[in-house]
Amino acid sequence: MQKSKNKNKKTKYRPTHEDDGYLYEMILDPNDGKTYFVGLVDGEVKIREEFGDTKPFPATHDLIAYGAIMLPSEATKYGSQAELITEIQTFIHKYLEVSPFYEKIATYYVLFTWMYDKFNELPYLRAIADFGNGKSRFLKTIGSLCYRPMVTMGASTVAPIFRILHQFHGTLILDEADIRYSDTNNEIVKILNVGFQRGQPVFRCSAAEYDDVQAFEVFGPKLVATREKYQDQALESRFLVEKMDGSLTRSDVPINLGDSFGKEALAIRNRCLYWRLENYSKEFQPYRIEDKSIEPRLRQIAAPLCGIIEDEAMRNELIDFIRTYNNELRDDRGMTDEGEILEVMIGLAKEDSGDISINSITSTYNLRLTTRNQKSEVSNKKVGYIVRHSFNMQNKRANHGYVVVRESFDREIKKLLVKYNFEDELVNLVNVTGEAEPFVKEMRELGVE
Repeated sequence: MQKSKNKNKKTKYRPTHEDDGYLYEMILDPNDGKTYFVGLVDGEVKIREEFGDTKPFPATHDLIAYGAIMLPSEATKYGSQAELITEIQTFIHKYLEVSPFYEKIATYYVLFTWMYDKFNELPYLRAIADFGNGKSRFLKTIGSLCYRPMVTMGASTVAPIFRILHQFHGTLILDEADIRYSDTNNEIVKILNVGFQRGQPVFRCSAAEYDDVQAFEVFGPKLVATREKYQDQALESRFLVEKMDGSLTRSDVPINLGDSFGKEALAIRNRCLYWRLENYSKEFQPYRIEDKSIEPRLRQIAAPLCGIIEDEAMRNELIDFIRTYNNELRDDRGMTDEGEILEVMIGLAKEDSGDISINSITSTYNLRLTTRNQKSEVSNKKVGYIVRHSFNMQNKRANHGYVVVRESFDREIKKLLVKYNFEDELVNLVNVTGEAEPFVKEMRELGVE
């Protein structure tokens, strides 16, 4: 009776398995075309076909057979962590043209993906570019080095993406993620909004049975390419973004990728696998970045990247890159419609210490657009929306239309000056907000959400 029970026991397919305190990862052996578990036991590489009823996903699985999921072929020694990081960056530099800052960030991110499951939160990488400006090369070059990259460009619906993430727990590679179909776009946004933090599954109803609610784990690293920004500002803050506008023109980057590309990427994945197996038992914690001039959200998403770096000098270098990126984000914000509207409000606030008329803000801003021969004027309604939702200021109805309550302007302007890179206005606003010295000191110590 017992024998029959064991015989009917269902096989469980897993990409990862832990046995006796040791981690085993799925590999694909190119020699025999089969998948195995590989572990590092007391410094020695061990290969296992199965653990009882637990097996690696078979090589015949469509996602593996067609290369939608890329696996290491073995665990190969890598030297030091610094040498491994250098090898990753050299590969990225050889096949992809991005800014020097982002090349470094992408390098650290690749290594981070191989240990992401030791953290509770993580950032995403994203390229914003129009057609033909390198989005696909961005995803292919960086993605091919990441932990268990899962290529989903061929998915006609979002449903397979949920299942791939839930089953394989790898790095999602997502192209054209600003799909115009609203239902599909909403589902992708849901994955991205929830997937940065552990323990937040997405719930969906089964297509076969409406009452059958299924939970999908979507936590994990993600490489995303879009043509535009997302409207959801909270989602935008999860990305480390590279804007690819075709202005970079290195002549040494190959136009086409030959067979050597895949072989080099596989060799690096094999070394990253050994690094993961060797270091998985260590305690990893997000590194606390104390520099409050860096926005809290950016400090939060950078902390896990810093947490995998052993060398203090390398960690400080990464923090310097994050600091530079933080300043670039502020510069970019100052050039947006919101930044210009805030600049108009600052000018009006210096002229009058009372409430600020929404109509005055709108007309002054539209006059700027006219002067620059820009025809797309904004309405009072749009300005009021930005003031309420982007600036968190209170509006009220007055005798001649709506106004911004001065008290709420004075309360919020300190954070906004930093957020939109208008720190030069600190002293200029002293006449309407108080003493200069404490105001400037508070601003320099202030972190901005």
